[in-house]
Amino acid sequence: MEYIISIIVILILLFVIIYFNLQRKLGESNHQFDLPHVSPSKKVILIIIDSLMDKPLQSALKEGEAPALQFLINNGRYYPSMVSSYPTMSVTIDSTLLTGTYADKHKVPALVWYDEHKKRFISYGSDKREILKLGAKQVFEESMFHLNEQHLSDQVKTIHEEIDEKGLQSASINTLVFRGNKTQILHVPKLLKVFHFLNKNDSVKAPSYFSYGILSKLNPKNRYTNFWQGFGFNDKYATEELKYLIEQDRVPSFSLVYFSDNDKKVHKKGVNETKGIEEADKRLQTLFNQYATWEKALKDNVWIVMGDSGQTSIVNDKERALVDLRKVLKDYQIHKISKPIQKQDQIVLGLNERMSFIYILDESIKHEFIAKQLQKEKRIDITAWKEGNTVKVLSGDKRGVFSFQQTGEFSDQYGQSWKIEGNTQILDITIKNGHSIVYGDYPDALARLYSSFYSHTGNFLVVNTKPGFEFIGEGSPKHVGGASHGSLHKQDTYFPMIVTGTELEPKHLRMVDVKEWILHILNE
Repeated sequence: MEYIISIIVILILLFVIIYFNLQRKLGESNHQFDLPHVSPSKKVILIIIDSLMDKPLQSALKEGEAPALQFLINNGRYYPSMVSSYPTMSVTIDSTLLTGTYADKHKVPALVWYDEHKKRFISYGSDKREILKLGAKQVFEESMFHLNEQHLSDQVKTIHEEIDEKGLQSASINTLVFRGNKTQILHVPKLLKVFHFLNKNDSVKAPSYFSYGILSKLNPKNRYTNFWQGFGFNDKYATEELKYLIEQDRVPSFSLVYFSDNDKKVHKKGVNETKGIEEADKRLQTLFNQYATWEKALKDNVWIVMGDSGQTSIVNDKERALVDLRKVLKDYQIHKISKPIQKQDQIVLGLNERMSFIYILDESIKHEFIAKQLQKEKRIDITAWKEGNTVKVLSGDKRGVFSFQQTGEFSDQYGQSWKIEGNTQILDITIKNGHSIVYGDYPDALARLYSSFYSHTGNFLVVNTKPGFEFIGEGSPKHVGGASHGSLHKQDTYFPMIVTGTELEPKHLRMVDVKEWILHILNE
């Protein structure tokens, strides 16, 4: 009997690990939604192809391997360089998309961070080794419940909440951040109930149409939910869900659909990988084929297809590629993530691939001293910390200090004003016409970096690696010879967007401006 129980426990953990390696959660349900009535308002379908980038997209288009995307471009507009939020990690980006704010307002700092109030290391699931150290149940609770119900600020409204307040419906398909106004009951396997991962009547606040892998299906016949398919967290599953809404004539006013498969391929194969784009294009073809003609698909809906961030090539040399902050900061007692915060802990590392928070628990340790130590590691790009209302920044290879704060005599292209001092080249900023800020390698650098310091409380530094490198620590992922993201650099930041069916444009070409733009489209 003990042997059988052990096997069951191992199987459950295996399933959970597979899911969280995809940053999602497993479940089981034959539940069919009582689909709500759809108002006749203009419909917007937004599909995110995770880690879609301009260069590999252009390669796929040139080879004729992306006919659906080419069709959209030919009949709409193409923006190759949209600006993501910061850090360039999925949960922060998704929170920015849904709320139309940066992290200083929506309060989701990163995929991995430290909550000083609860003295708790937070991870929504970055790597299976990290999940094993933290415990699968803890990571599941953070991503499924705490992220949407506690961490995402109730002082900002999501696009789903605002659309619902207008008397319209919206859909969320396989997105990690999904908060809406409707109570949706989750459905899970009996074994997960037995082991207390979820209780029978657990629910979340989500939009009218809520699809979250096998935990919450729209199409009861959707068969892409096996464990080797990530329990529904794959592009075929997401396509079947939206296809079902089209077939049932139930496409709501706004649909947000997440295609995750490309991201995994880019992480493994590198920034020039096009296979994920080609496969995503086939999924789009499937959706367009539900209409009498592809032109009819465009006539009935506004289609927005976009990435969420870029990625940067990581050198194919383990010793060079991986910057281990535990070694750089070896003179300090660094928190072990498998344990609660200990009295002797001096530093907590919140590793987000090419970006990291460095939390100082020991008040005797000064920010500037840590920053000077980090500056000696030549693979580190920029290091920043906050003193009062001022953010200070050091470079790995440029002299001096750059400092800035909100509201001042300098303004940037986004209508934001700043007070700045010191070496502007540290953030590759050029001053034109006396007071105009022009960004270079770090798009919208001041607002994005500033937002990170006000995304949560704590005594911390923010650090980024140079292109070609990524941070590692206890249980963190590695992408040697592949690609990674997280940093402020333009390679991690820029993503393309294709739009058809509307002449309206975002106020600025940034992720943070997309929500307001979509609401304007729906009000046309």
